[in-house]
Amino acid sequence: MKLRMKKLGALFLSIAIATQLTGCGSGSSGDTKTASNDAAANDAAASDTAEAEEQAADTESEEEITITIWHQSVTDTDPVKRIIEDSVEDYHELHPNVTIVQEGVTGEQYKTKIKTAFVAGEAPDIAYMFGGGSFVKPYIDAGYLLPIDEYLTDDIKEKIMDGMLENCKYNGKIYTLPTITFLANLYCNTEMFEEAGADYPTNWEELLEAVDKLKAAGYTPVILGEKDRWPGMYWYDIVSARQVGNEAIQEAFADPAKFNSEGFIKAAEKMQELVKAGAFNETMLSMSYDEMVSGFAAGQGAMIFQANWIHPNFEDEAAVTNGKVKAIAFPVFADGTGTATEFSGGGTDGYYINAETEHPKEAAEYLAYLSERIGVEGYQDGAGLPCWDASNVDTSSLSVLNQESAELMATGTSYITWWDNILSADDSETYKNLVAELLALKITPEDFGAKMAELQPSELY
Repeated sequence: MKLRMKKLGALFLSIAIATQLTGCGSGSSGDTKTASNDAAANDAAASDTAEAEEQAADTESEEEITITIWHQSVTDTDPVKRIIEDSVEDYHELHPNVTIVQEGVTGEQYKTKIKTAFVAGEAPDIAYMFGGGSFVKPYIDAGYLLPIDEYLTDDIKEKIMDGMLENCKYNGKIYTLPTITFLANLYCNTEMFEEAGADYPTNWEELLEAVDKLKAAGYTPVILGEKDRWPGMYWYDIVSARQVGNEAIQEAFADPAKFNSEGFIKAAEKMQELVKAGAFNETMLSMSYDEMVSGFAAGQGAMIFQANWIHPNFEDEAAVTNGKVKAIAFPVFADGTGTATEFSGGGTDGYYINAETEHPKEAAEYLAYLSERIGVEGYQDGAGLPCWDASNVDTSSLSVLNQESAELMATGTSYITWWDNILSADDSETYKNLVAELLALKITPEDFGAKMAELQPSELY
């Protein structure tokens, strides 16, 4: 390629010299002949230039490029797994010289694998990263990830829904593209509620009443897998949102001393009130997230609070819960200031480009292609709510749970993403550990508030 470009540059230089010499010539009898010869020479030069450019383009298009991508969509019930696999084949058909190599690892193993790879200089060209301050920001600060602003065309930006790029920016630069948005809901097993004579709770008192009735009917009211700690975090995320409201939570992120205030301590009290009421399974501290989700799908609990990415598990043909689950907003509190339209959720996770990739432009092009496909097809397949223009999607094929979740999101007035995406990495671990201790009744609500006040202010607020 460099040799051809040098030849091309030399050709342009020779044309410029010839033109200068022609311009200096004189003599009336030879003007016509000279002009004719010059025109022929210029035509030949132009032909040679075009041929050289075509050869250079052909050489470039024939360059074999391999782009690696790591992700955590590995289960067959995850629609994104199919989308990624299909995109690898389809993109190669569109760009024969580009080969995409994908590899999936799930859960906590992925976090360990990606961290080790970046430190060792062995990270892939594109990596799935958990968004927010606790996970991806240290990678950006360390210079591991590439800003992609220069590779984003207006066509790409116009297809992204308003406001969705804001979660993709750090220090004013865009590092990823949105895919799908997630929303956390309270899921209820309709069959268990009916047999127990329990109503779907809309407030705190009704939630406690439902717990009592479900227990009396022989059911575990709420299934929770706190071994991985973040499922319990989701509970305090939403309980505090109902107690103090999302605005107060944002203020506490900026000034953690506010976590040691009446509203947040009351939220901690309500968490322990649920434990003492026997709302959760006795095995919650030893149950993993995967066991929790599969357990609910197998009919081992009447309620679960999780994000809408679990829909495929509950609606699988083999699941006991297929056709027997209802998504509702988390109940409000009479003594709280939060509303039913304030949600936990967001689309901060995404795919990021390795700053050391040899093919940044091609990686960015595939990133945009994949992100849009996940956004549109993922919405249609129940993976989440779209961040891209999905006006042409036929929503009639969406499952009941996806439609219910979309209807809930349409009522939303405020969203706060998962707290471990907002807090720093160390503070995120501290917070999750404190929630686990709260659920285990090892600390008091007052101790919880005091220790939360020791966290560092979030750089995202």
